[in-house]
Amino acid sequence: PPPPPLLLPPLRFLQGCSFGGRFYSLEDTWHPDLGEPFGVMHCVRCHCEPQKGRRGKVFGKVNCKNVKQDCPDPDCVDPILLPGHCCKTCPKGVKIDSRLDGFEYFHETGKDKDDDLHKSYNDRSYLSSEELATRLSLPTDFVAVLTGVTDSWLPTSNGVTRARFSLTRTSLAFSVTYQRMSRPSKIVLLDADGTTAFEYSVPKGPSDMICGVWKNLAKPLMRRLQSELMRISMTAAGGRGDVEGKIIKHRALFAETFSSTLTSEEENSGTGGLAMLTLSDTENNLHFILVLQGLIKHRGTEPQLVPIRVQLVYRHHVLREIRANVTSHDPDFAEVLTDLNSRELFWLSRGQLEIAVATEGQDPRQISGFITGRKSCDTIQSVMSSGDALTPGKTGGVGSAIFNLHDNGTLDYQVQVAGLSGEFVGLTIELKPRRRNKRSVLYDLTADYNKAAGRASGSWSRLEARHIHMLLQNELFINVATAHGQEGELRGQIRALLYSGLEAPRHELPTPLAGHFVSPPVRTGASGHAWVSVDQACHLHYEIVVAGLSKADDLTVNAHLHGLAEIGEIDDSSATHKRLLTGFFGSQAQGVLKDISAELLQHLDQGTAFIQVSTKTNPRGEIRGRVRPLFSFRLSLSAGPRAQQLRAGRHGDGARRRLREGPRGLPGERTQRSWDKRTVICDPVICPPLTCPRTLQPGDQCCPICDESKEPTEAALLPERVDEHPEGCYFEGDQKMHAPGTTWHPFVPPFGFIKCAVCTCKGSSGEVHCEKVTCPLLTCSHPVRRSPSDCCKECPEEERTPAGPEHGDMMQADGPRNCKFGKSFYQNSDNWHPWVPLVGEMKCINCWCDHGVTKCQRKQCPVLTCSGIARREAACCPECLDDVMMMMKAPDKRLSWGH
Repeated sequence: PPPPPLLLPPLRFLQGCSFGGRFYSLEDTWHPDLGEPFGVMHCVRCHCEPQKGRRGKVFGKVNCKNVKQDCPDPDCVDPILLPGHCCKTCPKGVKIDSRLDGFEYFHETGKDKDDDLHKSYNDRSYLSSEELATRLSLPTDFVAVLTGVTDSWLPTSNGVTRARFSLTRTSLAFSVTYQRMSRPSKIVLLDADGTTAFEYSVPKGPSDMICGVWKNLAKPLMRRLQSELMRISMTAAGGRGDVEGKIIKHRALFAETFSSTLTSEEENSGTGGLAMLTLSDTENNLHFILVLQGLIKHRGTEPQLVPIRVQLVYRHHVLREIRANVTSHDPDFAEVLTDLNSRELFWLSRGQLEIAVATEGQDPRQISGFITGRKSCDTIQSVMSSGDALTPGKTGGVGSAIFNLHDNGTLDYQVQVAGLSGEFVGLTIELKPRRRNKRSVLYDLTADYNKAAGRASGSWSRLEARHIHMLLQNELFINVATAHGQEGELRGQIRALLYSGLEAPRHELPTPLAGHFVSPPVRTGASGHAWVSVDQACHLHYEIVVAGLSKADDLTVNAHLHGLAEIGEIDDSSATHKRLLTGFFGSQAQGVLKDISAELLQHLDQGTAFIQVSTKTNPRGEIRGRVRPLFSFRLSLSAGPRAQQLRAGRHGDGARRRLREGPRGLPGERTQRSWDKRTVICDPVICPPLTCPRTLQPGDQCCPICDESKEPTEAALLPERVDEHPEGCYFEGDQKMHAPGTTWHPFVPPFGFIKCAVCTCKGSSGEVHCEKVTCPLLTCSHPVRRSPSDCCKECPEEERTPAGPEHGDMMQADGPRNCKFGKSFYQNSDNWHPWVPLVGEMKCINCWCDHGVTKCQRKQCPVLTCSGIARREAACCPECLDDVMMMMKAPDKRLSWGH
């Protein structure tokens, strides 16, 4: 049966422009991307202008113009053209050694990306009131590269550590990864004068990630941190092998989606570095910035130019190489690797590409590291609500998901759904819709969904580099479709939740919060989830994330903890069992609740406590969830009034027996206990650390064990091996590597093999070249196709009458046909330079007509190995600086410098 008609959202949700398969909101501006070989037209700017129809309906109209004539005239003889720019600038106005000059991301797309980060298709922010509040107080990001101390009498450490910091209004969260050193025992943040400002004792564990928070920073220290006057030091276990580095602000951290920690094979070198990388939004260009420490030696007070070589390597095969000069006083370097081919992108997504940086000349040194997705202590999660669906509604349902990205590009996911208004039909990870309700599905999780449990868990092992980039830039969404909402009843943005330092088990699915769980149920577009745990001091740690609230409701949000067995008995006047959770800000709340009563602890233990979020519209509860927190101990009460109440028989022998046994079915660290007169004594049982990703808690044991039924093998967590020759080709259609020189019919889902086309792997470049099969000219008047799947027709044996080429069947490849490009027609084998509106004739691109198919190719330029490169005004290819140096003296010759 045909699907039910779609319920379109209000017209204000559909305003915008569709251009080139993408959807743009009103007032958006962009540079059009014409695809290969033309690329992005940086001198053309398009604008989605609002227009008003006869009935007052507002719609968008695309208006494009050439902005090259608006470029100011440079007041120098030899202006330079930066990558990704339209207008030339004078070299004096550009700092050659700036960290961001070659980082095209920030020149044109940085502002647009920041503005677009919190938009949604239905014109409602997925972050609710944080659209203004949080964007004005976005965390300030800092980074530090820690290497061995070379001026110490002790042997210099070989370790290299990368520390990333996020400064919020009151706290500094940090994520630390380390290589070539044992797990550190202590992290120290040093003030400008070398005194200790903060010290953190690193807990033991098998992970190579260290997570922590420096809470309640003093204002003077915060100002010194902002002024880059602080350092960080780490001490390895045993007190030897210290590493340290300066904490710096870096705008590239906002755009970073891939990273690499660079280490040296040399003993006691004290060298290291960091590569921060990101993909362009529309092109396969990989931008990177290097932060180097100890590699460039300082000699004298005057800055010196030091030649370096940067290589992109796969299994010891050099794929790309860049040579440049950096200054000894500021060795940071920024550059872009343009037009990554499909195999390079494939290896990037699998964590198999290596970046190597080496100095040249006397005393050469080299550091290198593998490129992986950005690592952080933040949690990748999503709250799905009906208010954020493509067609917003108020169902009272909720969806909650957490994700974990591995170095080999595999994405683990856990999803839970509750309160659906119709039968579940689909669970997908998607992009923003291209137009109206045109969804863009990336991955289908439906097969992993268990309808009885309302949960899905599994792994997505074929993430492309572009998908990893979008995931870490908060540009992906998760969608739940039902019989009543075919396009999606619940939807949420997948985004990173900043590490808070609270003892909340973020690796476990949180408690879902929904109007469906309120008594009586509330039909609301809001939903949320919460992580809750109780420590050995009986302090309750909580983190709450809410989505889908309207702005009016979101401004007056309160979260309460209820401790009654019966929801219907809740009374707002009862202060005994209702505690206000403080610290709610925007759509997130976090904090610690102390002084919890014994009765409330009993309800938490029994699973009869509830987290509730109330609003001005629904003061008795808008969304609610039943809490079963993670206890880091078996419930313990001292010999105070609360314990005396228990022993006085208020809860009877059953409660006393349950205390002796401890709460059942709770995961995490467990403890044993003994009774000594009037005192409860707790002896913690230390559970061994587990390295498996999934665990289960047997009912008769204290410690969790590995879930062998679902535990992936060790090979599954390792980077995928690509056994083909490194000079092969990766074809997106069949997602396979092909040996150099081989040919095949392309496989294009859902059509299957295309027999009228043949693809060839060019081993020298690694590119796949596909072309249409050329059928032979036939002499018969009535050729036939022996099989419907055959590409070419043949003459029947009984007919040999000469005839001209067949032109009637346009769907097949019989005989040459004319080509149409723009408004012009060309004969077979004709050649021409394309003419593009607003740009003119593109003399560096040649087009030709190949049997009815227009093919265009940019002029192939030779690979230059020289360090200085220049491009003349009318030339298509750059040239070595030594060959054209004399032209600078000619007044009628102007050069455009490239990197």
